[in-house]
Amino acid sequence: MHTFVSSIMTRRAGTRLIQAAALALLLAMAIPGRAAEDRAIKTRVAPVYPELAKRMRITGVVRVEATVDPTGKVTAVKSLSGSHVLSPAAEDAVSKWKYAPADAASTEEVNINFALGQ
Repeated sequence: MHTFVSSIMTRRAGTRLIQAAALALLLAMAIPGRAAEDRAIKTRVAPVYPELAKRMRITGVVRVEATVDPTGKVTAVKSLSGSHVLSPAAEDAVSKWKYAPADAASTEEVNINFALGQ
């Protein structure tokens, strides 16, 4: 009988730990991933984690392609892969980034990491 009660108490403690971890994950912000090394990023804007994605606990990396003009302004963005729920937030954030000036326009690939709890 004692083993049975201990087993139930251990499961409940484990469940509470998992619930606490899940709550901590929900409070996290999305963290921008690394951009292509070819062109330096002068200004980054962090994406806003979509509320629906938070509630559904959707995480992952969204790969975005950014077209950058010679002055460093992002002129176009499109998602190449990743969650369709997270893609608009990643595109919106990258469209506000500013790159270092260059001799010509370029196309940069950027990974935006959406992780709950970090």
